[in-house]
Amino acid sequence: MHLVGMLDSPYVRRVAISLRLMGLPFTHEAVSVFRHYDRFASINPVVKAPTLVTDGGVTLMDSTLILDYAECLAAPEKRLSPAAVDEQARALRLIGLALAACEKSVQMVYELNLRPAEKQHQPWIDRVRGQMLAAYRLLETEIGSGKTWVFGARPLQADVTVAVAWRFTQSVLAQAVKAAAHPALAALSSRAEALPEFQAFPPA
Repeated sequence: MHLVGMLDSPYVRRVAISLRLMGLPFTHEAVSVFRHYDRFASINPVVKAPTLVTDGGVTLMDSTLILDYAECLAAPEKRLSPAAVDEQARALRLIGLALAACEKSVQMVYELNLRPAEKQHQPWIDRVRGQMLAAYRLLETEIGSGKTWVFGARPLQADVTVAVAWRFTQSVLAQAVKAAAHPALAALSSRAEALPEFQAFPPA
């Protein structure tokens, strides 16, 4: 399989780390949707990161859909979804919050860094910031201490996505989301980033 996209995207990074944790072999090509548009378009005309080209030549996009496919390929003991229904519901809750935090973080970065200052709309910025902070506030209270994995002895998809989201936001908006106010998230991130699977795919 061939994964396309830059690791500064939390969506690309969560896929790369997850594939490695699931023991699924793949190659990674760091292609930017901005700087390498033509190259990306030659692989996926939609130019959406991450893109995964399967062994059978099927082009997939959207990190969650790619990971759904990967779960079908992984050995049962390597899958990153809990087996119990109630635990799966909790995992999806945490993943949804983390992805919402990522989405709002990206919106904040685009609004503050790409839109001209005279065209920025403060009520919109305040709304997006509030959504981002709400997602992290809920994650902080729902993941436990952060000193253990959410579902037991090994990290599952909820751990991966939450840790990747937190690292991304801290890299771009640390002044808006204070680490000191989120000790459980900071602890989970530190624990995850020490893993070889995370270190193999550092955020660019």
